[in-house]
Amino acid sequence: MRVKHRSREAMSDAVSLLNRGSHFDFGRNWASYLRLVTEAHVQEGVRSLQRLAGGDLRGKRVLDIGCGSGLHALAALRLGAREVVAVDIDAECVATTRQLLQAHAAGQPWSTRQTSVFDLGTDSRASFDVVYSWGVLHHTGDMYRALRTAATLVAPQGQFIFALYRRTWLCWLWKIEKKWYAAAGPAAQTRARSAYVGLLRIALSMARGRSGFTNYVSAYGQRRGMDFYHDVHDWLGGWPYESISPAQTERFMSQLGLCRVRAFTRRGIQLGLFGSGCDEYVYTRRQHATCAESPDS
Repeated sequence: MRVKHRSREAMSDAVSLLNRGSHFDFGRNWASYLRLVTEAHVQEGVRSLQRLAGGDLRGKRVLDIGCGSGLHALAALRLGAREVVAVDIDAECVATTRQLLQAHAAGQPWSTRQTSVFDLGTDSRASFDVVYSWGVLHHTGDMYRALRTAATLVAPQGQFIFALYRRTWLCWLWKIEKKWYAAAGPAAQTRARSAYVGLLRIALSMARGRSGFTNYVSAYGQRRGMDFYHDVHDWLGGWPYESISPAQTERFMSQLGLCRVRAFTRRGIQLGLFGSGCDEYVYTRRQHATCAESPDS
């Protein structure tokens, strides 16, 4: 009887993780971030996507899973995509993406839709030259199932571009923190952010000198065009939370019939004191792929 009880409890936990109501409110954070977006942010997003794609996206059909602010859907259009489909489970993210694209890409071939990644694989006719999902699939409540579903949408010789949280020694601690933060009230979240930023300021000052923190924040916009303080909120509240090592990613992608083209990872197991960060990957269909022998660092 005890084994059956644990089984039911585990199933209940899994269902809860997949329930949108248990997830962190990413949409409100991205809507707030949109007010800060400038052309410089857009250009940095373009450079980031171009680096991963290995060039422009001219003539390619692109699916952006977990579009968030819409910045990288816009970047795909700037890189010449013939069509961009941007989807997100969060209605506010979809509205934010639509607002950004209407302002900066009116009349161009894009569409938005509110849907879960798990519902995307139901149309066997759907395929894309590029499936892009940066820092999203580890928040779905079932990362491996999300990866499998997204991979089915990659056309032959197409690219699957994604980023996932790196497995660290302290992932267990961040799971506890994120579950708490996602359910906490605004005042408690503000205190948590202040504590995190304060500790990071001390650590960077000790490692890089008095201006270490200031320089870090000033340069933050050069990383995919994002904003430091919005990313702190995103990191602390990113529930559900899963992580994966490059070796685990490689094995799973191989099982799905995908071959690595390039990867941007950090070597070794990280402590993860201030977060895990994301490793970035690009995979393609195996038939016509030339595989890299090891991830780029």
